Amino acid sequence: MKKTDIAMIILIASISVVIAFFVAKAVFGDAYSGKATVKTIDKIDSSITQPSPDIFNKNAINPAVQVEISGTK
Repeated sequence: MKKTDIAMIILIASISVVIAFFVAKAVFGDAYSGKATVKTIDKIDSSITQPSPDIFNKNAINPAVQVEISGTK
């Protein structure tokens, strides 16, 4: 390769990079520079509230207990 060929490849590559940069900036836009607001949570305290007695009672169904169905024909 001649020096002019290498210089032409470098020139075309650099022009392609610049064009790709501006096309990508036009398609994707600039980075968001605004401020974002987020919700904050309340402070966690050590008090414990009792669960609902309608759901958590001694007669409630326990999904952690394995159930076996037998006697089927």
